[in-house]
Amino acid sequence: MPSSIRLYSLEDAIVAFSAGKFVLIHDDEGRENEVDMVIGAEFVTPGHVGIMRRHAGGLICTAITHDVASKLGLMYMHDILENMSTTAPMLSKLVFSKEPYGDRSAFSISVNHRDTYTGVTDYDRALTITKIADVCRNIDSDGPERFSNSFRAPGHVPLLIASKGLLNDRIGHTELCVYLAQVSGLIHSVVVCEMLDLNTHRALTFDGALKYAKENNILILEASQLTNYAKAV
Repeated sequence: MPSSIRLYSLEDAIVAFSAGKFVLIHDDEGRENEVDMVIGAEFVTPGHVGIMRRHAGGLICTAITHDVASKLGLMYMHDILENMSTTAPMLSKLVFSKEPYGDRSAFSISVNHRDTYTGVTDYDRALTITKIADVCRNIDSDGPERFSNSFRAPGHVPLLIASKGLLNDRIGHTELCVYLAQVSGLIHSVVVCEMLDLNTHRALTFDGALKYAKENNILILEASQLTNYAKAV
């Protein structure tokens, strides 16, 4: 990466993120080498979903902590499929393959809130996402009951489960974004969406993401800024 590229400080990003602003996060050139658009789940409106859909273009997912997922009884999709492979052996070939970047994905189930209609509109997805944030906020009281009574699956909001040890276990966008939420003092649920390029039909390059960040006054971070901060505190 050219040394002339100026990244904004993590401190600035924490302030922006805690105020409900988008932040862009680049994971690593040796991993996915993608930039995700990220925002705290508790702040999401239909307008935010529209921006992610039109300006980022990837899959709009909600990432939660491993602790929240455990209390909700959620599992990684690869574990769900592995458990099913005894009755559906053909699934075993899907389960035991890793992603090209070296580890398994963080996907769990996908959900819709019961008050949505199709679940896919900007309004419906925003409702589902903010209700997930409510579940996370109340995870030690009636959060699990809210989840089981208020959602249905499958749906249009994929859930991602962060590794138990966060950046000590895995340095994916799921862990990076959940960690940013934690240090920003937010509910530990975040919305992430990969930034894609309409011209190349591939992931948006870092330079392309930096250009977008400057034009839209959005802060951008490298994974190393978060991992170095985690080691220092």
